[in-house]
Amino acid sequence: MGSLPSRKKQIATEPSQQPNTQNDQALDSGCGSRTTGASTSIVVAVCNFPSGHAQPILRMGEQLNLLSEDGEWWKVESVVTGKDCYIPSNHVAKISHRWLYEGINRAKAEELLLLPPNREGSFLIRESQMRKGGYSLSIRHTNRESWDCVKHYRINCLANNWLYISPRLTFPSLQDLVDYYSETGDGLCCCLKEPCFIQRCIPNLPHNFSKPVVMKKPALNWQELSSSDLLAESPPLEDSPISLGLREAVTSYLLMTENLTLDDTLCKGRSKTT
Repeated sequence: MGSLPSRKKQIATEPSQQPNTQNDQALDSGCGSRTTGASTSIVVAVCNFPSGHAQPILRMGEQLNLLSEDGEWWKVESVVTGKDCYIPSNHVAKISHRWLYEGINRAKAEELLLLPPNREGSFLIRESQMRKGGYSLSIRHTNRESWDCVKHYRINCLANNWLYISPRLTFPSLQDLVDYYSETGDGLCCCLKEPCFIQRCIPNLPHNFSKPVVMKKPALNWQELSSSDLLAESPPLEDSPISLGLREAVTSYLLMTENLTLDDTLCKGRSKTT
């Protein structure tokens, strides 16, 4: 098997307030060991809560502050809105190194990566639910002929704790694997470009708009209309209350009532308004 190649580019990790001692120990002993630097974890909502509500308290992809994690219901606070609530523990995921997700499955990884802010090359690594101590790499891929999709790659672990996707190339840690595939796809669908999006603030929306100008034509006064205005072939003036649609409607009406003249029709309209 090949050994670790040289690397130049490194995807930066972003520290947060919550230490994840359990995940750090897992990375420092066993598969993916010798990650450089101490890592801290962040917490993110992996689905809307409450689900099915038009205005949920938490939205998928929001970063959370973990206030307590006793039992199956954890108390969290949204970094985006500042609101706090209790939420089922399976509605949140802890993230280390900005891209290592704990406790999510394949389907949830696809949901997160297909959120609008992500693009081709957005990725995450998740703990395998089928292979103890194993990992899976999930990458968003843009297919020019259809919708975007998510590709999954198994990260295998050797007896000496080195990792590989392709047997010809092994890495001493997950960080080294990420650094290498951020330079070259080398058998993957594309290079790793940026970790899966995590929303930390309310999107900047345009504000202080001036009120829209409402263009409203004056009400139609039938007593001021003449047959020559309605039957004229030239386009109506810009400020004229007569539109092309009105002319067509009058013409159609006259065709259906051949015994009436236009003056008779206008007289009927005037009598109704008086």
